[in-house]
Amino acid sequence: MHYQEELKRYLQFIKLEKNLSENSVFSYKNDLQRYLKFVARDLRIQDLQGVTLQHIEQYIEELSAMDLSVSSIARNISSIRGFHEFAVVENITTANPAELIELPKQAQNLPEVLSPDEISAIIDIPNRETDAGIRNAAIMETLYATGMRVSELTGLELDNLFFEIGFIRVVGKGNKERLVPVGEIAQSALEHYIEVVRPKFKSDKNPQKSKNKIFLNQRGGPLSRMSIWNIVNDSAERAGIEKNVYPHIFRHSFATHLLEGGADLRAVQEMLGHSSILTTEIYTHVDRSLLHQVHKEFHPRA
Repeated sequence: MHYQEELKRYLQFIKLEKNLSENSVFSYKNDLQRYLKFVARDLRIQDLQGVTLQHIEQYIEELSAMDLSVSSIARNISSIRGFHEFAVVENITTANPAELIELPKQAQNLPEVLSPDEISAIIDIPNRETDAGIRNAAIMETLYATGMRVSELTGLELDNLFFEIGFIRVVGKGNKERLVPVGEIAQSALEHYIEVVRPKFKSDKNPQKSKNKIFLNQRGGPLSRMSIWNIVNDSAERAGIEKNVYPHIFRHSFATHLLEGGADLRAVQEMLGHSSILTTEIYTHVDRSLLHQVHKEFHPRA
């Protein structure tokens, strides 16, 4: 990964000099790994000196589009500010481009979504002949089939599966539960992973490590949100998708494709776990060109 040495030095600094807790250091590490990956891979900037205020604002817009809370975005900004400030002090760069960054307003427009063909191209990337490939395919099939958030996916447990009726119980924000249809393709991928691969990943030495979680790493522990992000991002890159792809885009695409196909708005609201239908309604404004096309084609005086 690019900027690995700079990140390592900064994490050591906040741990030793600022005496931050392990949890805080871990959060900063995840935030900055995602940010620096965006800088290196999406913006193709190979030197921190080349990062500008506009680049950071562009990244924050991406965070806003991922449906993160204001507090999560604020923490990300704090991480980025501190990292660039450290780079100046350590003479890695001459200026801090994050110095004037402000907390962004809540995104009003839905970010770019993937087409069904793009979704298929990404999900087809994992090698089903390998254990990791079977798991990764099941992860992405589940994200797209259910529209669940990444935190909801990493929290899934075996007891949440009701395959006999084709549903998954999802525990969302505020511990609110909802039942979401899983679909035949995703259910088949999940069943194959659980039967064939998960027992190999489960730790015999420490059976409590997995805590009944469905998606495990190869050491037997539950997968982190960052791991899911890396799996999705890597598959999109290998599929040649030009758009900025992250796990939450599966949720956006799920809702958009359902509504474009004629699904009832309140049914989609229920599946997404939105407390207000106003939140779900943003998905009805994604493809305004389609509305213009329909109006022009069918309205007598268009």
